[in-house]
Amino acid sequence: MSFTLNGVGIEDTFAEGFGMWGARIIITAKNRKWANIAAREMTGFATSVIACDCEAGIERQVPPEETPDGRPGVSVMVFGFSKTRLATPMLNRIGQCVLTCPTTAIYNGIPEEEADDMLDVGASLRFFGDGYQVKMRMGDGWGERQRFWRIPVMEGEFLAEAKFGAVRAVAGGNFLIMGENEDATLEASERAVEAILEVPGVITPFPGGLCRSGSKVGSTYAFLKASTNTPFCPAIKHTSPDSQVPPGCNSVLEVVLNGLDEPSVMKAMAAGIRAATEVEGIKWITAVNFAGKLGKFQMGLKDALGVE
Repeated sequence: MSFTLNGVGIEDTFAEGFGMWGARIIITAKNRKWANIAAREMTGFATSVIACDCEAGIERQVPPEETPDGRPGVSVMVFGFSKTRLATPMLNRIGQCVLTCPTTAIYNGIPEEEADDMLDVGASLRFFGDGYQVKMRMGDGWGERQRFWRIPVMEGEFLAEAKFGAVRAVAGGNFLIMGENEDATLEASERAVEAILEVPGVITPFPGGLCRSGSKVGSTYAFLKASTNTPFCPAIKHTSPDSQVPPGCNSVLEVVLNGLDEPSVMKAMAAGIRAATEVEGIKWITAVNFAGKLGKFQMGLKDALGVE
């Protein structure tokens, strides 16, 4: 079964997502250059928990009027399979990539009243101060309910909020964009990611938001827990008996999304699909699922797009 949007065929299927824990970190700096450098460093090698310690990405640029200290900021989101597997990479990545970066500070991006739990990330980071760290409260609304640590560094001081909110989140939202050639598919995929990043609470953790090497659960080789998603590889569509690449499609890119909740992921999927279908040369859009083997969330493309 399928339906069409802007003349592009869309399979009536679903993206299979799974539960994770998510957190939001607001990184600020003297200027946007250094805020972005810290954010890019912190979110490196964080595409998939298949081989990375977490999944992470930049959510959005935060203007000075929205940050706690009135400086340019970047919102970074981090996801892990459990609270511990979220807190540990957060601590490591902040310590190695943000604490080390000139002029930066970090703030919690999920208020305690919205969080399912609070992680002692900043409180653990304070020990780097070697006994000279100072506990403080901010002088505005943030400070009335949150504690901070001032950690001495050679440049001056690193300000870190003591606790970071974490929520039960959703990972693995996805859709595949199939086009007649590489140029059309790449352009459509880039437009899709641009549209997705307008939706709050969502990131696309792969490079530039795109994954060329989509994976399936399991492998012919017993030592691999995941392998290339052969049904969607155009190069072998004539030799693979389980190929799902339609005629006329010669390039496929996957957009993978993580979000703080399922509605946000669904909204972002819809925004991305709509943007992709506006590009000439796109023939087919579908999603990846594994009959419930991967996760409990079944995010239907038709439901996301609001199609009857």
